[in-house]
Amino acid sequence: MATDTTIDASPSLLSAQDLACRRGDRLLFEHLDLSLSPGEAVWVRGPNGRGKTSLLRLLAGLSQPAGGQIQRCAPLLYLGHQHALKDDLTASEALTFLLRLHGLHTSDAAVTEALARLGVKGRRSALVRTLSQGQRRRVALARLALSPPASVWILDEPFDALDDQGIGTLNEMIESHRQSGGAVVLTSHQDVHLPRLTTRQLGGQNGG
Repeated sequence: MATDTTIDASPSLLSAQDLACRRGDRLLFEHLDLSLSPGEAVWVRGPNGRGKTSLLRLLAGLSQPAGGQIQRCAPLLYLGHQHALKDDLTASEALTFLLRLHGLHTSDAAVTEALARLGVKGRRSALVRTLSQGQRRRVALARLALSPPASVWILDEPFDALDDQGIGTLNEMIESHRQSGGAVVLTSHQDVHLPRLTTRQLGGQNGG
């Protein structure tokens, strides 16, 4: 079950009140309050299987809570643990397809620039199935470079498969996004080194 800690922030880009989540007959957490204000980053922590990914999916509107309510006052960008790239498309095509799928239309030049920011411009014409796991993760993360400035990034294990350079780039992008009025909520089994980072533990000693 969740701790009783409430993250108070106003104005709120995304907020949840008295949230509860079930997986089958199992209650993962209840009475969860969460609020994200511009410039805020929240790291959701807890052992595997206790509701971290479920919470992010609830916040993103991909599943329904067992109780409580969620208010979304800004555009959302959700990146799950899976890269969600089509293997038979090139890196550029796969990124463009993802953007259009989520209602974001941009130019080829902007897509190339986003791939360059993540260090995979040289692989833009390579089929996704030929990319390493780290390269696929970078292509998926390139969506962040093309998101609206005052949006909420909901990131499930975004540092997976990244080397030190990739982690540094992602940290820089998160900080730039926060400074432009956006907010971030993420999970990570790796240590997260961001200034002014709020940690939210799900389930205390028993998980989250």
